[in-house]
Amino acid sequence: HMADAGDLCYRFSVSSWIKSLNICASVFPIPKIKIKIAALRMYTCCVEKTDYEEFFHRCHMPDTLNSWFLIAQLHVWMCLVRMKQEGRAGKYMCRYIVHSMWEDVEQRGKVMGIDSFTLKQSMRSMTENFYAAIFGYDEGILSDDHVLAAALWRNLFNKHCEDPRQLELLVEYVRKQMQYLDAINGEDLLLTGEVNWRPLVESNAQSILKPTSPAYNDEGL
Repeated sequence: HMADAGDLCYRFSVSSWIKSLNICASVFPIPKIKIKIAALRMYTCCVEKTDYEEFFHRCHMPDTLNSWFLIAQLHVWMCLVRMKQEGRAGKYMCRYIVHSMWEDVEQRGKVMGIDSFTLKQSMRSMTENFYAAIFGYDEGILSDDHVLAAALWRNLFNKHCEDPRQLELLVEYVRKQMQYLDAINGEDLLLTGEVNWRPLVESNAQSILKPTSPAYNDEGL
Protein backbone atom coordinates (compact mmCIF):
# COMPACT_ATOMS: atom_id res chain seq x y z
CA HIS A 1 0.00 0.00 0.00
CA MET A 2 1.61 3.26 -1.21
CA ALA A 3 0.41 5.47 1.66
CA ASP A 4 1.83 3.06 4.22
CA ALA A 5 5.22 3.14 2.49
CA GLY A 6 5.16 6.93 2.62
CA ASP A 7 4.29 6.92 6.32
CA LEU A 8 7.20 4.57 6.95
CA CYS A 9 9.58 7.20 5.63
CA TYR A 10 8.76 9.62 8.38
CA ARG A 11 8.79 7.15 11.25
CA PHE A 12 12.48 6.44 10.97
CA SER A 13 14.88 8.15 13.32
CA VAL A 14 17.43 10.60 11.95
CA SER A 15 20.11 7.90 12.22
CA SER A 16 18.12 5.75 9.76
CA TRP A 17 17.72 8.58 7.27
CA ILE A 18 19.72 7.03 4.42
CA LYS A 19 17.99 3.67 4.91
CA SER A 20 14.61 5.36 4.71
CA LEU A 21 15.63 7.04 1.46
CA ASN A 22 16.43 3.69 -0.10
CA ILE A 23 13.13 2.18 1.02
CA CYS A 24 11.15 5.00 -0.52
CA ALA A 25 13.18 5.32 -3.71
CA SER A 26 10.61 3.34 -5.70
CA VAL A 27 8.04 6.13 -5.43
CA PHE A 28 10.32 8.89 -6.83
CA PRO A 29 8.74 11.00 -9.58
CA ILE A 30 12.16 11.33 -11.30
CA PRO A 31 14.59 8.46 -12.11
CA LYS A 32 17.31 8.17 -9.45
CA ILE A 33 20.12 8.36 -12.01
CA LYS A 34 18.86 11.78 -13.13
CA ILE A 35 18.79 12.97 -9.52
CA LYS A 36 22.38 11.76 -9.00
CA ILE A 37 23.53 13.66 -12.11
CA ALA A 38 21.66 16.78 -10.95
CA ALA A 39 23.27 16.43 -7.50
CA LEU A 40 26.75 16.40 -9.06
CA ARG A 41 25.82 19.43 -11.16
CA MET A 42 24.53 21.30 -8.10
CA TYR A 43 27.72 20.55 -6.19
CA THR A 44 29.74 21.69 -9.21
CA CYS A 45 27.81 24.99 -9.14
CA CYS A 46 28.91 25.43 -5.50
CA VAL A 47 32.52 25.12 -6.65
CA GLU A 48 32.65 26.68 -10.11
CA LYS A 49 30.11 29.48 -9.75
CA THR A 50 31.43 30.94 -6.50
CA ASP A 51 34.14 33.63 -6.51
CA TYR A 52 36.47 32.14 -3.89
CA GLU A 53 39.10 34.84 -4.43
CA GLU A 54 36.58 37.51 -3.44
CA PHE A 55 35.68 35.57 -0.28
CA PHE A 56 39.37 35.22 0.62
CA HIS A 57 39.88 38.95 0.07
CA ARG A 58 36.77 40.38 1.73
CA CYS A 59 36.73 37.94 4.64
CA HIS A 60 40.51 38.05 5.19
CA MET A 61 40.82 34.27 4.83
CA PRO A 62 44.08 32.51 3.90
CA ASP A 63 44.14 30.87 0.46
CA THR A 64 44.23 27.25 1.70
CA LEU A 65 42.32 24.01 1.11
CA ASN A 66 40.59 24.46 4.46
CA SER A 67 39.42 28.01 3.61
CA TRP A 68 38.17 26.75 0.26
CA PHE A 69 36.29 23.95 2.06
CA LEU A 70 34.66 26.35 4.56
CA ILE A 71 33.27 28.45 1.70
CA ALA A 72 32.23 25.37 -0.30
CA GLN A 73 30.41 23.84 2.68
CA LEU A 74 28.43 27.07 3.21
CA HIS A 75 27.12 26.83 -0.37
CA VAL A 76 26.55 23.08 -0.11
CA TRP A 77 24.54 23.67 3.08
CA MET A 78 22.34 26.26 1.33
CA CYS A 79 21.63 23.69 -1.41
CA LEU A 80 20.78 21.05 1.20
CA VAL A 81 18.33 23.39 2.96
CA ARG A 82 16.59 24.03 -0.36
CA MET A 83 16.50 20.43 -1.57
CA LYS A 84 15.19 19.06 1.73
CA GLN A 85 11.99 20.93 0.86
CA GLU A 86 11.47 18.63 -2.14
CA GLY A 87 10.32 15.52 -0.29
CA ARG A 88 12.01 12.14 -0.60
CA ALA A 89 13.58 12.88 -3.99
CA GLY A 90 15.11 16.07 -2.58
CA LYS A 91 16.58 14.24 0.40
CA TYR A 92 17.99 11.57 -1.91
CA MET A 93 19.63 14.37 -3.90
CA CYS A 94 21.10 15.81 -0.67
CA ARG A 95 22.87 12.52 -0.03
CA TYR A 96 24.62 12.70 -3.41
CA ILE A 97 25.49 16.38 -3.14
CA VAL A 98 27.40 15.54 0.06
CA HIS A 99 28.91 12.43 -1.55
CA SER A 100 30.17 14.57 -4.47
CA MET A 101 31.68 17.04 -2.02
CA TRP A 102 33.75 14.43 -0.15
CA GLU A 103 34.97 12.87 -3.40
CA ASP A 104 36.09 16.31 -4.59
CA VAL A 105 37.81 17.19 -1.31
CA GLU A 106 39.75 13.92 -1.38
CA GLN A 107 40.77 14.45 -5.01
CA ARG A 108 41.92 18.03 -4.34
CA GLY A 109 43.99 16.85 -1.39
CA LYS A 110 45.72 14.23 -3.57
CA VAL A 111 46.41 16.77 -6.33
CA MET A 112 47.96 19.08 -3.72
CA GLY A 113 50.32 16.26 -2.77
CA ILE A 114 48.97 15.73 0.77
CA ASP A 115 50.08 12.29 1.97
CA SER A 116 47.35 9.71 2.52
CA PHE A 117 47.65 9.60 6.33
CA THR A 118 47.45 13.40 6.70
CA LEU A 119 44.62 13.59 4.17
CA LYS A 120 42.66 10.92 6.04
CA GLN A 121 43.11 12.83 9.32
CA SER A 122 42.14 16.11 7.65
CA MET A 123 39.01 14.60 6.11
CA ARG A 124 37.96 13.13 9.46
CA SER A 125 38.29 16.59 10.99
CA MET A 126 36.46 18.18 8.06
CA THR A 127 33.62 15.67 8.41
CA GLU A 128 33.15 16.52 12.09
CA ASN A 129 33.30 20.24 11.31
CA PHE A 130 30.87 19.86 8.41
CA TYR A 131 28.10 18.31 10.50
CA ALA A 132 28.69 20.78 13.34
CA ALA A 133 28.48 23.62 10.81
CA ILE A 134 25.27 22.21 9.26
CA PHE A 135 23.70 22.08 12.72
CA GLY A 136 24.74 25.67 13.49
CA TYR A 137 23.69 27.06 10.11
CA ASP A 138 20.31 25.28 10.33
CA GLU A 139 19.72 26.92 13.70
CA GLY A 140 20.78 30.27 12.21
CA ILE A 141 18.50 30.14 9.16
CA LEU A 142 15.55 29.22 11.40
CA SER A 143 16.36 32.05 13.83
CA ASP A 144 17.30 35.72 13.57
CA ASP A 145 20.36 37.40 12.08
CA HIS A 146 22.24 37.35 15.41
CA VAL A 147 22.09 33.54 15.56
CA LEU A 148 23.07 33.23 11.90
CA ALA A 149 25.95 35.69 12.40
CA ALA A 150 27.18 33.65 15.39
CA ALA A 151 27.11 30.45 13.28
CA LEU A 152 29.08 32.17 10.49
CA TRP A 153 31.59 33.54 13.01
CA ARG A 154 32.14 30.06 14.48
CA ASN A 155 32.18 28.06 11.26
CA LEU A 156 33.19 30.22 8.29
CA PHE A 157 35.50 32.63 10.11
CA ASN A 158 36.71 30.01 12.59
CA LYS A 159 36.13 32.57 15.38
CA HIS A 160 38.58 35.00 13.75
CA CYS A 161 36.60 38.03 12.65
CA GLU A 162 37.11 41.44 14.21
CA ASP A 163 35.08 43.41 11.66
CA PRO A 164 31.30 43.25 12.20
CA ARG A 165 30.81 44.50 8.62
CA GLN A 166 32.21 41.21 7.33
CA LEU A 167 29.65 39.27 9.35
CA GLU A 168 26.89 41.61 8.22
CA LEU A 169 27.92 41.08 4.58
CA LEU A 170 27.83 37.29 4.99
CA VAL A 171 24.47 37.27 6.79
CA GLU A 172 23.01 39.33 3.95
CA TYR A 173 24.69 37.00 1.45
CA VAL A 174 23.11 33.88 2.98
CA ARG A 175 19.67 35.50 3.24
CA LYS A 176 19.65 36.67 -0.38
CA GLN A 177 20.90 33.30 -1.68
CA MET A 178 18.18 31.47 0.24
CA GLN A 179 15.62 33.90 -1.16
CA TYR A 180 16.96 33.19 -4.66
CA LEU A 181 16.98 29.39 -4.15
CA ASP A 182 13.45 29.40 -2.73
CA ALA A 183 12.23 31.13 -5.89
CA ILE A 184 13.56 28.37 -8.20
CA ASN A 185 11.11 25.66 -9.20
CA GLY A 186 11.84 22.49 -7.20
CA GLU A 187 11.37 20.09 -10.11
CA ASP A 188 13.82 22.14 -12.20
CA LEU A 189 16.41 21.77 -9.44
CA LEU A 190 15.81 18.02 -9.20
CA LEU A 191 16.24 17.65 -12.96
CA THR A 192 19.11 20.06 -13.65
CA GLY A 193 20.82 20.97 -10.35
CA GLU A 194 21.60 24.32 -11.96
CA VAL A 195 22.28 27.21 -9.53
CA ASN A 196 23.61 30.66 -10.45
CA TRP A 197 24.69 32.31 -7.21
CA ARG A 198 24.13 35.98 -6.55
CA PRO A 199 27.46 37.86 -6.16
CA LEU A 200 28.91 38.44 -2.69
CA VAL A 201 28.69 42.20 -3.32
CA GLU A 202 25.98 43.42 -5.68
CA SER A 203 27.23 45.61 -8.55
CA ASN A 204 24.06 47.68 -8.30
CA ALA A 205 23.37 48.87 -4.78
CA GLN A 206 19.91 47.66 -3.86
CA SER A 207 18.19 46.69 -0.68
CA ILE A 208 17.93 42.96 -0.26
CA LEU A 209 14.60 42.26 1.33
CA LYS A 210 14.63 39.75 4.15
CA PRO A 211 12.73 36.77 2.76
CA THR A 212 9.49 35.68 4.31
CA SER A 213 10.41 32.64 6.36
CA PRO A 214 9.48 29.46 4.48
CA ALA A 215 8.69 26.43 6.62
CA TYR A 216 12.14 24.85 6.44
CA ASN A 217 12.23 21.14 7.05
CA ASP A 218 14.92 20.89 9.73
CA GLU A 219 15.33 17.10 9.66
CA GLY A 220 19.02 16.29 9.92
CA LEU A 221 21.09 14.74 7.18
